[in-house]
Amino acid sequence: MLAATGLRSHIWNNNLKSILLLAGFPFLILGLIFGFTTLFIAFMVDEQGDLARSSGEALEMMPLVTPWALLGVAIWFAIAWFSHQAIIDAATGARKVTREQEPELYNLLENLCISRGLTMPALRVIESSGLNAYASGLTEKQASVTVTRGLMEALDRDEMEAVLAHELTHIINRDVRLLVISIIFVGIISFTVELLVRGLFRASLVRAGGSRRGSGGNAGVFIFVGLALAAFAWLLAVVIRFTLSRKREYMADAGAVELTKNPDAMISALLKVSGNPDVERAPAEVRQMFLHVKASGVSGIFATHPPMEKRIAALERFAGGVRPTPRAGAVPSV
Repeated sequence: MLAATGLRSHIWNNNLKSILLLAGFPFLILGLIFGFTTLFIAFMVDEQGDLARSSGEALEMMPLVTPWALLGVAIWFAIAWFSHQAIIDAATGARKVTREQEPELYNLLENLCISRGLTMPALRVIESSGLNAYASGLTEKQASVTVTRGLMEALDRDEMEAVLAHELTHIINRDVRLLVISIIFVGIISFTVELLVRGLFRASLVRAGGSRRGSGGNAGVFIFVGLALAAFAWLLAVVIRFTLSRKREYMADAGAVELTKNPDAMISALLKVSGNPDVERAPAEVRQMFLHVKASGVSGIFATHPPMEKRIAALERFAGGVRPTPRAGAVPSV
């Protein structure tokens, strides 16, 4: 199944997307700053509110603005690089556990790592009744696998082993690094746009309260353009999310089967998770990393995970898996 889906190509694509995001992101931020600087000059400085002239003045200012903007992005990214796990833990309530605290879970993960020759990632648990799991970490040394208490209580040994193998495959395939980088960048975009939009609206209030003439009549136009830029930034964040191909979940399911040789356990685990995947505290950005996220209606268009039914169908078709026989109170339907 892994050979059929192109494991090496998938890893290569993830590495390439990570490099492109890292290389292109500063230019995206500078473009947003240039657009809002043009609006600010046209709205607050230029008496005639000439956007063309204001854009020229904004371009002249960019050599002064650029170093500070790049420095701010670099500092933010450095903080996120070294502190992202602590940030994720704070957002989800995850805590690190040892072999003594969770011996069965720890031994399952360790055995899988030994079988594949992997460095043992940290193990974390979220005290939530929801059934879910995720992997995190930008490097192999930073890697971590997190599961919920609800998942531990609902899954049997084989099913839990399949889920842990799924998350380990995300680490092997570099999915986790790409996910974390994209989450960091979307956060920077959101924060930058929020600051710029607030600045523009404050400038509009100052302008409205003043006695200057000229661009005051065009205030509505400038605010509209500012909102359009903000909408563009939001769309940009969505596009970055779409660089995270849904194929990564199929690949991780396949990797779990390769590690455990048990497609039935992966199917059974996915069916149970589909019944109650919600983790109360987890923000939307972190949910992108989860084993499964419910999506319906229009939100399904922007879903970061493929439908559960399709994932199970792929395991049945390519891995020879079989769904468990339904019985009262056993496995919930997808």
